[in-house]
Amino acid sequence: MNKKIGFIGCGKMAQAMIAGIVRSELIAPDKIIVSSRTNETLEHAAMKYGVRPAQTNQQAAREADILFLGITPDLHRTIIEEIKESIQEHTVIVTIAAGLSTSKIVELFSKNVKVVRSMPNTPSLAGAGMSALCANEWVTSGELDAVMELFQSFGKVEVISEALMDAIPAISGSSPAYVYMMIEAMADGGVKQGLKRDQAYRLAAQAVYGAAKMVLDTNLHPGILKDQVCSPGGATIEAVSALEKEGFRSAILHAMESCTDKVKDLGKD
Repeated sequence: MNKKIGFIGCGKMAQAMIAGIVRSELIAPDKIIVSSRTNETLEHAAMKYGVRPAQTNQQAAREADILFLGITPDLHRTIIEEIKESIQEHTVIVTIAAGLSTSKIVELFSKNVKVVRSMPNTPSLAGAGMSALCANEWVTSGELDAVMELFQSFGKVEVISEALMDAIPAISGSSPAYVYMMIEAMADGGVKQGLKRDQAYRLAAQAVYGAAKMVLDTNLHPGILKDQVCSPGGATIEAVSALEKEGFRSAILHAMESCTDKVKDLGKD
């Protein structure tokens, strides 16, 4: 890809994305320019990924064809005010913050800008990310394809309507946290039965990975796959019954609703 990529903000999510892009060899590391609040973070990114550190946010904005804003929702007003005169007319702005609409970004820039709103997740660091994208009316199909190619370098991508973007953190952006909690709990159960801790984590994590891969590879309904594991009168259906009694499904649904409500709050002024 013959593009210059900029990152303003270089936290965990931005670094996961940078790592994926660099690992894919889609873009040479020296075509990625990064700015951050601390020199320590910049030096770390430059040493680990081979990217170019920017002296200022304005420099990153000025040089980028595709500019990622890897910052928290509350910082967007300040950072955009700082860089609004530095971005080029063709620059595509990519946001990764929950709750901020493309129209809000345009409003903050006080001019028509090309905006792609995204919601990636941290498994991008392992090349197994799941990202959702939507674009405003000034982003061309070719430009959206280029942004999609970047996201595909570290995982899967779905393009959806912006009306559905607030639902994405709950199902794919934040959900790795729920899964990590489940893996930790499963490992605790294994340790309780006498397994070594590191062994229990490997067993639990691989089981979750395998179950997810079965859903993706077979295209079967998760309920069918669940039924295939549950023998009549067996141990698995006993475990499933216990989970139902404890409100496992309703707890997940409630967590997702709470996540979505918070995302909507973050998008408010």
